Amino acid sequence: MKWLMVLLWAAMAASSTAATRTDIGGPFQLTNQNGQRVTERSFGEPALLYFGFMTCPAICPTDLSKMARISRQLQQQQGITVRPVFVTIDPERDTPKKLKAYVNYFASDFVGLTGSAQEIARITDAYHVYYKKVPTGDQPGQYMMDHSTLLFLLDSQGRYLKHFGRGLDEKEIEKQVVAALADAAAGR
Repeated sequence: MKWLMVLLWAAMAASSTAATRTDIGGPFQLTNQNGQRVTERSFGEPALLYFGFMTCPAICPTDLSKMARISRQLQQQQGITVRPVFVTIDPERDTPKKLKAYVNYFASDFVGLTGSAQEIARITDAYHVYYKKVPTGDQPGQYMMDHSTLLFLLDSQGRYLKHFGRGLDEKEIEKQVVAALADAAAGR
């Protein structure tokens, strides 16, 4: 029971200080779905950042749909533009051309990012995102990607503000995004 209390305390402490963390995020340079090189500052507006892969059978499409809804709701109800951004962890298969059709399925303002294996490793390291290629099937070269499923909020300069777990309700995420952006604007 004591260990459970320690874990709960640590989780609460981490969530209450997330916006002040400086060890998450940082500069990156990747290629968008139009083949253009972009950085964390290229969007010029706050962004919701998610790491996944296009051939994910259920989790990624569900989470990307959720991101699109959150972005749309923030725009319609709060007048806040938050760009949904998908970063592939499978650059071997997820090319800019394939990403273009994929992210457009979720929303026309969705951005898909890819890069070299080294560039993807750098950004996932910066955001502490776990991913691993997992062989599947009988044929050589068949695989899935195991990965963490966090949603990151970045400010308009591409700086990390907050992150959200999969289990958090969309309305709660919207509320926390509004609060985090207001705090960032106020310099808190």
